[in-house]
Amino acid sequence: MRLDELAAKLGAVLHGDGEIEITGVAGIREARAGQVTFLANPKYESFVATTNASALIAARRPPGRSLPVLEVEEPYLAFVNALGIFSRDRLGAVPGIHDSAILGKDVVLGEGVSIGPLVVIGDGAAIGDRTVLMSGCFVGGATRIGADAHLYPNVVVREDSILGDRVVVHSGAVIGSDGFGFARDGESVRKIPQIGNVEVGDDVEIGANTTIDRATTGTTRIGRGSKIDNLVMVAHNVQIGANTLVCAQVGISGSATVGDGVTLAGQVGLVGHISVGDRVQVGAQGGVTKSIPSGESVSGYPALPHRQARRIYAAMRSLPDIVRTVRELCRRVAALEGGERRRDRSDGRRRERE
Repeated sequence: MRLDELAAKLGAVLHGDGEIEITGVAGIREARAGQVTFLANPKYESFVATTNASALIAARRPPGRSLPVLEVEEPYLAFVNALGIFSRDRLGAVPGIHDSAILGKDVVLGEGVSIGPLVVIGDGAAIGDRTVLMSGCFVGGATRIGADAHLYPNVVVREDSILGDRVVVHSGAVIGSDGFGFARDGESVRKIPQIGNVEVGDDVEIGANTTIDRATTGTTRIGRGSKIDNLVMVAHNVQIGANTLVCAQVGISGSATVGDGVTLAGQVGLVGHISVGDRVQVGAQGGVTKSIPSGESVSGYPALPHRQARRIYAAMRSLPDIVRTVRELCRRVAALEGGERRRDRSDGRRRERE
């Protein structure tokens, strides 16, 4: 499209030639002629002079280059919107049901759904309008999936699960698997039936090979707008609020509650039956062993307020020197005490002679 058309779609103020033809979007270093790029971080401003892009999305016109600029308040968000405008259906999903798909009894399909090869849909499931199930997906009985959802190849959604509108689930994810519930019975271990379900809100994205267990009873819940990375484990009866970010390799133990707008960085672990308040940030590899009030930033194991954890880690780097100093002080104290004992014995013998 023409640059002035793109500016109108992005709500941007155009500085420069609006008749330039724009064919795509790219980063500032790899952009080619015909593409639009963006500048959101000042450390990339030097690349404005050398980029091959035909136009720039920025908060202001950078000096020293007469490159056409789309001026916006939030360049990164405008770049994201531009990506959406120029994105194409590269996966080739088209409405229809592949001949190899297996549909159970009383399955309800919305308008424009795409059911790929070898998809299996259980009895009584309902799939919303324009939802895409790519090859090898399994949807259990009585499951409900909303409109405009996209399940990539080999996703498993077990029975009775509920997925909202515009949910994206990447390959290998398993939603609604049994929770890890067992009870000891003498020398044996008995399985606790997991009869609850999983509910995933609108606009949630779930990464590849992530597992979200069904509740023992009740519901394991993922709030609207939350984003879950690859290789995440969400245990039974966990409650995750809205617009929360859960990064790779996080493990959330059973019955933990995570609030709205929380960020759990990579490899964070939460013990069960605790509560993490709204807007909490937990640093990478943080081990959360007790509840955290809203608005806190914590890190380390066990997780402590971030500033305190940083001081502890800084002190730990000095431990070798501290150990050497303590050993030297112990040696000196021992030497002084040895001298005192020798003097005491000498004084005692002198008093005896007297």
